Amino acid sequence: MSLLEADRINSYYGDSHILFDVSLHVERNEVVALLGRNGAGKSTTLKTLMGVIRPRSGTITLDGEPIQDLPPHLIAARGIQLVPEDRRVFGSLNVEENLILAGLSAKGRWPIERIWEMFPRLQERRRSRGTDMSGGEQQMLAIARALVRDPKIILLDEPFEGLAPVIVRDLLGVCRRLADAGQTIIIVEQNISAVVSLAHRAYIINNGHIVEERTTEQLRTQPEVLHRYLGV
Repeated sequence: MSLLEADRINSYYGDSHILFDVSLHVERNEVVALLGRNGAGKSTTLKTLMGVIRPRSGTITLDGEPIQDLPPHLIAARGIQLVPEDRRVFGSLNVEENLILAGLSAKGRWPIERIWEMFPRLQERRRSRGTDMSGGEQQMLAIARALVRDPKIILLDEPFEGLAPVIVRDLLGVCRRLADAGQTIIIVEQNISAVVSLAHRAYIINNGHIVEERTTEQLRTQPEVLHRYLGV
């Protein structure tokens, strides 16, 4: 049994049909990428898995238990954490307060020292408010805030977007350390080279349909697949 399974998910924004019979699975300790052009349905897939968007049909199971009808806070309590594209850190709270608040309702949580070890920069800025941090620092905090809840799965939505190459390198290093430690991750990202170097498998979404499922090794050796759907 896969840790997470989605079977024939159909999601809508109002009357607009966005996801069409989307099916995917994620194993424990696996990093899975969702690739596709802008507007293909990648972020909608993550929001559907998180319960932010409730699918009109289809099933989603976590550890064999259905979650597609649960609200986001209950899905979070079951062990899924979404790091949204816009980060959504609490700007009026400092770094440490953001992390403490995130861990309050967690059944098990990381000790703060483990976060500092993973993100030394956050320890340096622990007293800084969210609004006083750079985009890269906010992204670190957004990921740390998810990790502090010791999730079964982290959903990363465009974690490297708009960041300087040196920050992308550091965040990619953090993601690799997490993957090496067995953290299950689903990542949506436009930086193809970064995500292919991190993930084990990838799904390609085109116009709301899953059109390909490949290992990242296959994507490296079959570049025509990425060119066909992503133009790279």
